[in-house]
Amino acid sequence: MNQLLSLLQPYPFERLRQLFSDITPNPAFKPISLGLGEPRHATPGLIQDAMISAITRSPSGLASYPATAGEPALRKAFAQWLTRRYGLKVDPATQMLPVLGSREALFALAQTVVNRQANAADPKPLVVCPNPFYQIYEGAALLAGAEPYFVASDPARNFAPDWASVPDAVWARTQLLIVCSPGNPTGAVMPLSEWQMLFELSDRFGFVIGSDECYSEIYFRDEPPLGGLEAAAQLGRPDFKNLITFTSLSKRSNVPGMRSGFVAGDAALIQPFLLYRTYHGSAMSPVVQAASIAAWQDEAHVVANRALYRTKFVQVTPILAEVLKVALPDAGFYLWADVTGDDVAFACELYANYHVTVLPGSLLARSAQGHNPGTGRIRMALVAETAECVEAAQRIADFVNTRT
Repeated sequence: MNQLLSLLQPYPFERLRQLFSDITPNPAFKPISLGLGEPRHATPGLIQDAMISAITRSPSGLASYPATAGEPALRKAFAQWLTRRYGLKVDPATQMLPVLGSREALFALAQTVVNRQANAADPKPLVVCPNPFYQIYEGAALLAGAEPYFVASDPARNFAPDWASVPDAVWARTQLLIVCSPGNPTGAVMPLSEWQMLFELSDRFGFVIGSDECYSEIYFRDEPPLGGLEAAAQLGRPDFKNLITFTSLSKRSNVPGMRSGFVAGDAALIQPFLLYRTYHGSAMSPVVQAASIAAWQDEAHVVANRALYRTKFVQVTPILAEVLKVALPDAGFYLWADVTGDDVAFACELYANYHVTVLPGSLLARSAQGHNPGTGRIRMALVAETAECVEAAQRIADFVNTRT
């Protein structure tokens, strides 16, 4: 067996199930889960119609193997969306590829980029990650033969990574930097000044930047979040040197089960990434491609989806703010709350007494620089319908009031 598999840690949700395994929740309450960040709004009809049409009108479409690079019409839809959303011109033939959701692509990029044999005398290469973080970053690094390095976060800036705290000796060993903006779990958006810092570091030390932007279309300010490609263009980097961005339909269009997204960026990175994916067998089904084209070409359902989240957060956040330290994020569908105490105990007691599931923040982070930045925090995913989220918030408020 691959010895690197022994380095992987259980996913936060598995650890949460273990924590709850001996707890019998209060039967007076129906279960409400704010734990899993899985969109639960209705899938737009236009996407379902496109998928059905692709099967019924073109049954031969499933009779041949799809190309890993995707159909030209799909890549054209990606490029057109990037132009509408960010004002960018990206070459559909050389600067983008379809992927089976951002998680699959993040893992695959690490396997493509990391060179574990760069110099046998050197220490392991590093993959630098935010902390707290999406656990695939760590797993992808470990299975690529690299060592994850978790950047200290700054609570004063909504737990944004403190890039300036990373020593040059770490950057010198770094082969891949993964950023997440808007962030999970905090919803923080990276400003242009941070992008400039990271591009300068990438130029100096030669590492690749992978930008996870799967929450980019759920935001609460008037101005949409800045994207990595957009930042590169604004800073005079039209070739997107050493940059790959990851975009997904899962959150934007409420189709997590479709496993559809795309990567875009440096053509010099896209080419070997395509080679890896061809051998890995990561081609997208023609049916999913047809549905994806329909999704990327339509913005009306995205606007409506964003309005649903805005309404939900407007109603839920004030209820929780009465009893917890929590505020409306820049973007995303999570609330990252300070419970001023043991986050694991908070989650277990809440589940036992009020049958509400939240995710302890310490399970979303690692101890680094002597501290786990998720300690004392909980993440709440407001993915259910508004009424259910409001009821969960009221139960949490009642719970906190009974504890104090």
